[in-house]
Amino acid sequence: MLKILFSPSEGKNSGGNAAKKDIFGALSARDEILSRYNEIVLSKDEELIKKLFGFKKFSECEPYICDIFNTPLMPAIKRYQGVAYDYLQYNELDADAQQFLQENTLIFSNLYGPLLGGDTIANYKVKQGNSIGDIAPEKFYKERFSYQIDLYLASHEVLDLRAGYYEKFYKTTKPYTTLKFLKNAKTVSHWAKAYRGIVLREIAKNGIESMEAFMSLQIDTLQIHEIKKIKNKTEIVYNIVE
Repeated sequence: MLKILFSPSEGKNSGGNAAKKDIFGALSARDEILSRYNEIVLSKDEELIKKLFGFKKFSECEPYICDIFNTPLMPAIKRYQGVAYDYLQYNELDADAQQFLQENTLIFSNLYGPLLGGDTIANYKVKQGNSIGDIAPEKFYKERFSYQIDLYLASHEVLDLRAGYYEKFYKTTKPYTTLKFLKNAKTVSHWAKAYRGIVLREIAKNGIESMEAFMSLQIDTLQIHEIKKIKNKTEIVYNIVE
């Protein structure tokens, strides 16, 4: 089966009515970092909260000030909003495609660490790169979850669609594939998020279960330019054509 590694987004959808359930690796494995986050959020220390969230005005923090252990939940794949998720258009996909994303997408959250798309999480805010108190999320999760992720991915093929920063949470040890996007012979950066969302959407719509099937997938505006292999990484380079 094909498993897709994906990034979270700083933006979140509020609310939620999903039932609480076990999440990847068990919620208890996250107790230390989640409890520290909750302490800061409920501390009423405006400066500390603004620093954690990455906001200049405390009024911007207010939507995220809640007890994450007692607040509405939503599947991770639905919780995030941002460029990649805007182009994924999860809510417009049919039930089969949504189920595919819930079961086969592994998202690396700045608070929760590795999550399957269907894992239910609270609305939260952690600016990328920020520590939670004295805990650096990328180090915390790399140390505690790398072995478990290795076991989880052992019998699957891996397509890594994460932004480079999230490689700090987990380094793939088995053969895997990444994508690169060129426009007018130049690498796109910000809009790479959009094309990662588009690619994930097409994978889900077509129920792609292997890299062989992915290589046969025709995606509008994308044309394979070259394929590079470096050690255990295969990089597919696409030209963006209009």
